[in-house]
Amino acid sequence: MSQVLVSESPAEGTEQPAQPAPPDARAGGSRELLAIAIPMIVSQSFVAVQVLLDRVLLSWHSQLEQAATAAAVLWYWQFFGLLQVTAGYASTFVAQYTGANRPHRVGPAVWQGIHFAWIAGLLFLLLVPLAPSLIALGGHDPALQVHETTYFRCLCVAALPMMVMAAINGFFSGRGQTWTVLLIEAFGTLVNVLLAVPLIFGEKGIPWLGIPGVPGVPEMGIAGAGIATAVGSWAAAILAAVLFLRKKYRTEFASLSGWRFDRPLFARLVRFGGPAGLQVFQDVMVFNVFVLAVGALGVAEAGATSLAIALNMVAFLPMYGLAQAECILVGQRLGADRPDLAEKFTYIGFRWMLGYMAVVAAVYLLLPRTLVGLFRGEGEFEQYEAMAALMPGLLACVAIYSLAEAGNFAFAFALRGAGDTKFVSRLTFVLGWPVMVIPTLIAVWLKASLYWAWGFASAYIFVMAVCFYLRFRTGKWKTMRVIEAAAEAAE
Repeated sequence: MSQVLVSESPAEGTEQPAQPAPPDARAGGSRELLAIAIPMIVSQSFVAVQVLLDRVLLSWHSQLEQAATAAAVLWYWQFFGLLQVTAGYASTFVAQYTGANRPHRVGPAVWQGIHFAWIAGLLFLLLVPLAPSLIALGGHDPALQVHETTYFRCLCVAALPMMVMAAINGFFSGRGQTWTVLLIEAFGTLVNVLLAVPLIFGEKGIPWLGIPGVPGVPEMGIAGAGIATAVGSWAAAILAAVLFLRKKYRTEFASLSGWRFDRPLFARLVRFGGPAGLQVFQDVMVFNVFVLAVGALGVAEAGATSLAIALNMVAFLPMYGLAQAECILVGQRLGADRPDLAEKFTYIGFRWMLGYMAVVAAVYLLLPRTLVGLFRGEGEFEQYEAMAALMPGLLACVAIYSLAEAGNFAFAFALRGAGDTKFVSRLTFVLGWPVMVIPTLIAVWLKASLYWAWGFASAYIFVMAVCFYLRFRTGKWKTMRVIEAAAEAAE
């Protein structure tokens, strides 16, 4: 049994890196961070465009369908986030193996993520028949539940390729080859976009915009949006696999020969990737309960919350790309025994994230009506106006806590890159319910204003940011590694 170089106390494992830093270990700076981050940011921007476009198109087709996507996506991410982050945690192994100058271990690490993705993706399909029961737990209007169920089932079909793509993307991103990740994400987004309009609107098209329909294609609405997402995900996963198995990677990184199931390595992936996924699971659960609770206040409140979350997600995705780049560099520098550079990259990343979110917050505060206007369709004027009236206040809440999210992303991803995933998971569990969920449920029970609920959500984000920062300041993460010692790997 190989000994893992990660511990939360000296008694749990060896706290020394496998090898000294390679000769090319560079002093960290914004230029190096942005060289990796820019493709990741653009990649996440493609995802943002895809998410925003689907919501806008559905709002033009039906405000009810647009509102239905929020609950469906949250239920989907409730389970998918746990599994996708675990499979994608292969990137941290790749980063640390790269920093330790052990490329022959990179391919096997990625393959363990792929094995996990296939197992988890097939099991995910078991949620398809359970969809109506899950959606019904929200207690939403029956007409809304029909659309939520349809969209959720389509997303379940997309889960397997998304997880496979996450594992393979870890091969490229963990080594800093982030332009390839951008190519994969852009291809999947393009396929989705090309299919979304004809599948949503069918032969009808969008007359008021002068967009013609496609003869012979039925008008599928929210089901068409879901199908486009699934097909785009499969297309991206296939491209990722083709690129990963190219001849140039087979010798140095064992991208083909390393396909065998490696029980110790697979166990380490689950041991450290699992808590990272569990953190996402718990975080999504907290927001899922939040959205379901707020939905009980009324259709307008549910729609406004749905839009606020959608706009929030679009704004956060580029910052997520920057955080991923930071995580990669932290892993590489720890693998190279340079915790000082890992720390430096974290603070550089935090400053960039804070500056970006300050701009986003200003847009939320200054242009709320313009942002909401994107979601106004041809009809359903009263539903739109009731929802739009709530949006300036909600976007003000989002603007305020967006600044705290910069700290959340910067310090949480640094801890994740080191392997300190258990703390991240435990903190989410400890804070989510008492700070956000329970106060929100009480506010809904008392029929209080929607803004009380969003105030509790903002408090949760701020408290999380402070706790992640304090954990980072302890420096405990500097002695953590997810990879095994080189001598033990050779046995």
